[in-house]
Amino acid sequence: MSGIAHHLIKRGIDAGRETYRTDFKNGEDKPFGNPHAVAAALCITAIVWFLAMSAISYVYGGVVATLTVIESPTATAFTIDPAQSDEVDAPLLSGDEKKSNTTEPELFYVKSKPITSKIRTTIKHLVAEAGPWSRFRGLQVAVVYHFVHHLIFQLLTALIGHRMIPQSIAAVATAVILCRLQMLWTHVVISAPSEKKWYRRFPTIEQGKKIILPTTVWAIAEQATIYVPITLFYAFHLDGYARSPENFGNLSEMQQKSIMLASFAVMMSGLVTAVLIAVPASVTLKRVQASLLSEEHDTIVPFDRTFGGKVQPQVVGGKGVVSLLDAWKTFDWASRLRLIRLYAKIFAIQITTCILFVSLAVFEVRMINGDYVLY
Repeated sequence: MSGIAHHLIKRGIDAGRETYRTDFKNGEDKPFGNPHAVAAALCITAIVWFLAMSAISYVYGGVVATLTVIESPTATAFTIDPAQSDEVDAPLLSGDEKKSNTTEPELFYVKSKPITSKIRTTIKHLVAEAGPWSRFRGLQVAVVYHFVHHLIFQLLTALIGHRMIPQSIAAVATAVILCRLQMLWTHVVISAPSEKKWYRRFPTIEQGKKIILPTTVWAIAEQATIYVPITLFYAFHLDGYARSPENFGNLSEMQQKSIMLASFAVMMSGLVTAVLIAVPASVTLKRVQASLLSEEHDTIVPFDRTFGGKVQPQVVGGKGVVSLLDAWKTFDWASRLRLIRLYAKIFAIQITTCILFVSLAVFEVRMINGDYVLY
């Protein structure tokens, strides 16, 4: 990424120099430089920015987040036998006394640090287990999913309408229709490398029926994070100020404060809805999907298939899938905090990336057009 940025900056500087050399040679004083150079540089920058943001979203927000959701931290057991103490002050006992003074060895468990505790350790583990491209595992399935999702969603909205409620119904219905394909993506991401092609690992119809409910709950939660802020936005009549910002300046100081508080409430409603509804729904769905992973496939991170003894395989009379409630309850607070920290890091990375690329775009325009861009 730094090499690309360096190339773009050098390209902008060379283009700017060439523009001014031509202008001064012809005795012209143009208010702007070469508009084609500006357009080309900004187009390349926009493409690189889009690819960078997509990679961050997929690798960190998709692959790493999914592994964080399903990882079950392991514990190492070891014993200490008091009769074999190495302490200097331990009493000297005869053979008969040792036999009569026997005690049970003490068993200790030490929890291992989760692989997904840091982004760096997660990526290193993936690369070590599945190669350098493993950070993009499941990408083919994701491309197919989003393409088919777009087609089905457009078809449904054309049939039932493009208003807010019909669009929400179409989005939920599309997610349910593609629930097996989405579960396939989760299985490909969490499983160890397999010689079996992804399209040969498609979940069965019976497995698909078991995730209809969690998929529906997740899809409704996703729609809530979108339409709750939109509903409040119109309920507070903020749309008028968005269309005509000059109207805000005509308000009294008290009215301006009220509008600012309403705007803050709209933004916070989206955040609260995401944290309290969308994230738990997503976690629950992924863990239910993971519980349906075939026994022939190992996971790439430690994963308790029994969910603390709450899931029994179908071969012994169990359902073979974790329930919605148990999927969330077995996701302990340490794992929840680990996931929240991951999302905070992803947000910071995305903001930093946006600032860098915006700064790069401004620099390119200034170097090509000169300081005239400031006037």
